[in-house]
Amino acid sequence: MTRRVVRASPDFFAHLDTQLGDERGPAGEPSIADFQAYELLPLVEEFATGWDQLPELIPGRPEYRILIKTGYLIPLISVVGQLAPDGAIDLTEIQIDLQPPHG
Repeated sequence: MTRRVVRASPDFFAHLDTQLGDERGPAGEPSIADFQAYELLPLVEEFATGWDQLPELIPGRPEYRILIKTGYLIPLISVVGQLAPDGAIDLTEIQIDLQPPHG
């Protein structure tokens, strides 16, 4: 199994900062610290070991991949990764949906 180095870019953390607060929300929404403690490492692991199986974000541009999954605390997480020239993966964007899916 190929394992790649994964880095979270400053843009990734800027996106995270706009979606989660420093403290838990009034309805129990997770904080940035909660995300980093429970969600970040599993996301990094999926990119590190499963890059080649992730779908292309833009068809025909294999250097951009997307991971959409449920988290431990967050109902829906979408993360974009970009393959860097050195072979590492840079996590560049994250979207968090705190509303559980209806179904």
